[in-house]
Amino acid sequence: MALSRLLHLLFALGALALVGAGPASAEPLRLVAFGDSLTAGYGLPAGQAFPARLQDALKAGGHDVVIENAGVSGDTTSAGLARLDWSVPDGTDAVLLELGANDALRGLDPAIPEASLDAILARLKARGIPVLLIGMQAPPNLGAAYKERFDPIYPSLAQKYGVPLYPFFLDGVAGQPKLNLADGIHPTAAGVDVIVERILPTVEAFIATLPTGKPG
Repeated sequence: MALSRLLHLLFALGALALVGAGPASAEPLRLVAFGDSLTAGYGLPAGQAFPARLQDALKAGGHDVVIENAGVSGDTTSAGLARLDWSVPDGTDAVLLELGANDALRGLDPAIPEASLDAILARLKARGIPVLLIGMQAPPNLGAAYKERFDPIYPSLAQKYGVPLYPFFLDGVAGQPKLNLADGIHPTAAGVDVIVERILPTVEAFIATLPTGKPG
């Protein structure tokens, strides 16, 4: 009888311990913002760069995320392709891909960024890493013919790889002097906040589709 009571007591204590323990804490969603100076935060403190401000906005919305800033000022799409494997480490849950502005500023043949972005998307797909493709638009000074070849690169590749697309990174900021640094190209801290506000719903919808993503 005593043994029976002891076993019953141990079983009850074990059940209480399991209830008290609860589920294990989930790891944060790990994103890599992979891009050029627009991602890197040219001319801004690290905490005001796009990845940091987007992370702040997502956390404020209840999303447990960490966004690594893998932006390199001056990078073309070809340069991004060259450093892709070490810039996007194993364990990355998803990539925010923002490249192409420097290709356009240099007037490179649009076939070059198209091929490089295609290769980046193919390599990430092979690694099983989801991508949100962030589009760029050609500067108007390059002419209509160039723009007609450059701008469609992003929707075309998004369709080819079945990835979500945010059409234009600088939406609401391009051409707005008060939202750009003196060079007229890179956003100020206020400009970054406009970018984050506009892209946030797209990013939230994107992370909600990820296997480890949890809507806020």
